[in-house]
Amino acid sequence: MDQHVVVYVTAGSEDEAEKLANGLVTEKLAFCVNVIPSIKSYYHWDGKMNVDPEVLMIIKTRRDRFDDLEKWVCANHSYDVPEIIALPIVQGLKPYLQGIDDWVPKKQ
Repeated sequence: MDQHVVVYVTAGSEDEAEKLANGLVTEKLAFCVNVIPSIKSYYHWDGKMNVDPEVLMIIKTRRDRFDDLEKWVCANHSYDVPEIIALPIVQGLKPYLQGIDDWVPKKQ
């Protein structure tokens, strides 16, 4: 049942998040992307504490497509090292999970 994942990706602006979300779905790397504006991220980077406004994307896809999704996000994201974190979907509504399978092709 863990053939699906939720992937978190943050972006620096709503425009960038919407561009990434549209591209991921259009390229069939994701079935659905939720764009959540106005989050604040606290993180340690380059030896210092940072606090920045960001936009969170919650991406639903197949686990076997994660590497392709990661590569696409890295090529199209403005950050040098974007947050790309996958969590397994251990249970879900069967018709919704089937929607993921119907849209996102299985890795060949």
